[in-house]
Amino acid sequence: MADSSSKKENFKKKIQKQKEKAIRREDRKSNNNKGKGLEDMLTYVDEFGRLTSTPPEERMEVNLDEIQLGAAPILEEEIRKSGIITFYSEKGYGFITENKTKENVFFHNNNCKEPVKKGNKVSFEKEKSVKGFSAVNIELVK
Repeated sequence: MADSSSKKENFKKKIQKQKEKAIRREDRKSNNNKGKGLEDMLTYVDEFGRLTSTPPEERMEVNLDEIQLGAAPILEEEIRKSGIITFYSEKGYGFITENKTKENVFFHNNNCKEPVKKGNKVSFEKEKSVKGFSAVNIELVK
C-alpha cells in the first residue's frame, strides 16, 4: 500500500530535525567553552550597578560630587495642589476634587485660611490622615 502525502511530509520533517540536531551537536563540540581561564569567566559591577566585563581599574573615574544620593528634592509647585470644592456641609467639612487626578480629598474648615463654599477654586496640600488623605493649608485661588 502506498504512503499518503502526510506521512511523507512527516518523514521529511523527521529527517530534517535529525540533520539540524546533528549540526547543533557538531557546533557544540567545535565551540566548546570548557577550560577557559579565570579572566574570561569574571564579571564586574560598574558604578551604576550594571554587569560588565571591564575591570574597575580600566574604567573611567567618576566624580562622586556629581552623583545625587537619595530622592530628588520636592519643589513647592509639586506640594501645592489645586482643585474645586464639590461638597461642603454646614457642619464644617467637605470634599475637594483635584484638578489633575480628579480624586476627592476630604477637608475640614479648621484647615481653611479663609471661609469657603461649594464651587470655590482652592489650592491646598495633601496630608496623610488616619482615614486616608486630607487637605490642609487651604487657600482660595483668585
